[in-house]
Amino acid sequence: MLAGRSLPWQLPLLLAALSCLPAPSCAQLHYSVPEDREPGFSVGDLAKDLGVEVRSLAARNLRLVSEGGQRHFQVDLAAGVLLLDSRLDREALCGQSPTCSLHLQLVMENPLQLHRVEVEVLDVNDNAPQFPKPEVVLEITEVANPGTRLPLEVAEDPDMGSNSISTYELSPSKHFALSINVRGDGVKMPEIVLEKALDREKVPVHHLTLTALDGGNPVKSGTARVTIHVLDANDNPPVCDPPISKVLLEENVPVGTLVTKLNVTDLDDGPNGDVEYSFKTSNNAPGKFTKLFSLDARTGEIRTKAPLDYEEFSAYEIAVRARDKGSPAMEGHCHLRVELIDINDNSPEIVLTSVSSPVQEDAAPGTVIALIGVKDSDSGDNGQVRLQIAKELPFKLVSSFKEHFSLVTSGPLDREKASGYNITVRAVDSGSPQRATQKTFYLRIADVNDNAPNFSSPFDTAHIQENSLPGTSVFSVSASDPDEGSNAKLSYSILDNGMQDVPISTYFRIDQDNGTIYTVRALDYEQDKVFQVPVEVKDAGSPALSSTAVVHVFVLDENDNAPNIVYPSVPKGSAFHQAIPALAEPGYLVTKVVAVDADSGHNAWLSYQLQESAEALPFQVERRSGEIRVAQALRESEDSHRLVVEVRDNGTPSLSASVVIVISPEENSVQDFSKSLDLPQSSPEDTNLTLYLIISLVSISLVSCVMFGLVAARCLKAGSASWTLAGCCRGSGRKPTSHFRGQMKPDGFIKYLDVGGAGLTSQAQNYTSCFSPMSDQSDFLFVKPF
Repeated sequence: MLAGRSLPWQLPLLLAALSCLPAPSCAQLHYSVPEDREPGFSVGDLAKDLGVEVRSLAARNLRLVSEGGQRHFQVDLAAGVLLLDSRLDREALCGQSPTCSLHLQLVMENPLQLHRVEVEVLDVNDNAPQFPKPEVVLEITEVANPGTRLPLEVAEDPDMGSNSISTYELSPSKHFALSINVRGDGVKMPEIVLEKALDREKVPVHHLTLTALDGGNPVKSGTARVTIHVLDANDNPPVCDPPISKVLLEENVPVGTLVTKLNVTDLDDGPNGDVEYSFKTSNNAPGKFTKLFSLDARTGEIRTKAPLDYEEFSAYEIAVRARDKGSPAMEGHCHLRVELIDINDNSPEIVLTSVSSPVQEDAAPGTVIALIGVKDSDSGDNGQVRLQIAKELPFKLVSSFKEHFSLVTSGPLDREKASGYNITVRAVDSGSPQRATQKTFYLRIADVNDNAPNFSSPFDTAHIQENSLPGTSVFSVSASDPDEGSNAKLSYSILDNGMQDVPISTYFRIDQDNGTIYTVRALDYEQDKVFQVPVEVKDAGSPALSSTAVVHVFVLDENDNAPNIVYPSVPKGSAFHQAIPALAEPGYLVTKVVAVDADSGHNAWLSYQLQESAEALPFQVERRSGEIRVAQALRESEDSHRLVVEVRDNGTPSLSASVVIVISPEENSVQDFSKSLDLPQSSPEDTNLTLYLIISLVSISLVSCVMFGLVAARCLKAGSASWTLAGCCRGSGRKPTSHFRGQMKPDGFIKYLDVGGAGLTSQAQNYTSCFSPMSDQSDFLFVKPF
C-alpha cells in the first residue's frame, strides 16, 4: 500500500552494485528519514529499487537483518516497502557526529542474494539551547576600566548544523554589552564587556538576561540569568621594600636555615591589607628554586628545604608574589637573588686521558708516558689543584696547559731492575682544609735487547771416558739472559778456534736449545787427553748479543791397550835365548824383561810373573821390575830351561802379553849383563825432556812457595784462613814422552797443573792438591810425578 507513494522529501538513491558474483548477488541502497517520523512511516520502495516483483518477495523469503542489533525498521512484504518500526532520535543514536546513518541487510533466497541498505537519519530542530547553569553570578570591581571583559559559559544544543546555536542576545544595559567570539571549531563564545564605568554606591548589583538562539525553523532559545556584583575597590597593592634584594649564603647549610624575611606593606585595611605570599613561577620556565626553598605564606620567611650545591648552581633568582585578600585581590612582586658562597666540599678528580703502556726501556728522558687531566668543581683557591707523584720514580709531571699535565720519563729505565711501575698520581687542592684524591695505574716496561747472555761460569771442566759411543752426553752448559721474550731466547753453538789440529766440531756437537754437549765420534785418550771446547751462546734479539765460555773436556783413560814388551824383542812365535854360567849362584841376574803400556794410571801399572809349568824352574821374576834371577843353584847336568814370562797390567779387565825365554847353562859362560841387555839408549830428545821436567818441577815449586806466602799473608791480614788439602791417586805407568799442562783462573791463580814424564824404566805416581786461601775460586791443583 505504501510502495507506490512518492514524497518530495524522500530521495531514494541506488548507489552501487558492488562486485556481484554469479551465485549470490549484492547491491547497496541508500535512504534518508527525518528523526521525528512516527512508526509505520515509509522509508523506501525496496521492490522497485531492487528491480523485483512485489509478489515474489514472500516466495523468496525476504528478511531484514539489522547490523546494530536494534530493530528500527520492518519490511512490508505485501507492498514491498521499508517501514519505520520505532521513532528515531538522532542525538541519542549518533550524538554530535556530523552524519548519522543506520545500516541494514536484506537477504533473499532462490537465488540467494544479499543487499545492504544505508538509512541516513536527518536532524530536525527538536532541541532548544540550554545553559549549564540557569543563573550566573559575576563580580567586577568598581574601578574596572571600560573594555573589561567577563567571560560567560557557552550554551549547549544537541542539534547539529543550522539547528545548533546561532547567536546570543543580552538584555539592554547602560554599563554592559555583549561580545561574541568564534572559536576555531566554530563554537560561539559570549562575553560581557564593560562599556561605562561603574559606581558601586549607585548600583551595587546588575541583573541581566542572556539568551541563546539556534538556527532552526522555528527558532528555539534558552536563557540564563546573569547577576553582576560590583565590588568595593582594593586600590592599594602590597609593596615590597626593597623590591630587589640580594642574600649571600654558604652552600651546604643545614636544611631549614632562614634565608631572609620579606618586608611587604599594604596601606589598605582589613582583608585588603592582609597579605599572602607565594612563589611566582612560569609554565615555560618553572623555578627550580621551589624545590630548594620554602616560603611561609603568612610571614614571608624564606628557608632552605634541600641541600644547596654551589657547583650545581651558584645563584638563584626567586620571584615572590605578595597578594592581598582584597576583592578583587591586588598583588605586588618581590625579587630576591640568593648567591651561594663556595666551600671546599669537592675533591679533585683525576682523568687519565691517555696512557702509553708498555714503554720501551730505552726510552729517552722526556718521553711522554701519559696525558693526565685534573678538575675540581670548586672555585677560587678551592679549585686550584696541583699534581704529585713519588720522587723515587723515574718520571716527572710537566704542565701542558691549564688543568692538563704530561707524565714524562726523567731518567733511564731498566726492565731488568723493574719490569713495571705502579704509578700513583695524587691531586691536592688549595682549599682549607685541603682535599686530595689519588689514582694508581700500572705502567709496563717493554724489553729491548740490552743484555748479553751470561754463562754461569766462563770456564767449566768435564770428564768423559774414552771410547764412549758417539752421541754420548759430555756436559751441559747453562747461560741466562735477564731480557725477556725473543731477547732471552738462547741458542748454543761450538766455535772452531783453531787450537786443535782437527776442527773441534769433528769431535763434539752441542744442542742449540739446551746447551748439552755430545760427542761426534769415539775419543782416544792416547791420542787426545784434553779438549778446549769454546761455546758461544747467542740470543734472538735484534741485534743479537752473545758471549762465550770454554769447557775443558778431559778424556778419562780406559784399559784398551795391552802391555808391549820392548825387551827382549823377538818375532812373534819365536823365543829369546839367553846363556848363563852353569854354576850361577842364586840371585844371579839372568836378564830383564822390559814392557810399556800406552794406557795411564792403574791401567798402566805392570806386573811380571812366570807362567806355571809342569816342572819346577830354578828361576824367579821380580814382580815389579821384571828382572829374572836364579832362584836356586843349578845342577851341572841340567839342560836349557824354557820360561814363559807374562806381563799383565792393572786395568779392568786386565790385559797381558808374554815372551818365551830359553835359558841355557854353559860352561865358562861369563856375560856382562849391562852389555848384553840391549836396552834402548836415551836419545838427546829424552835428555831434553828430562831437563824440561826438572825445570818445570823447580818452577812449580817456586810458584807454590810464592803462593803459599801470599796465602799466609792474606790469612794473617784477614785474621782467618781456610785450607783444604786433598790428594788423589791419578795413576802410574811408563810413558815414552813427557807432558806439561796448566790452566790459569781469571784472578791469576793456577787452577790446574799436570806434569808427566817417563822413560822406559820410570813409573809415576800423581797427586792432587787443592787449597782455598780466600774462597772457592782460589783452588790449586798440582800434579807431579811420583
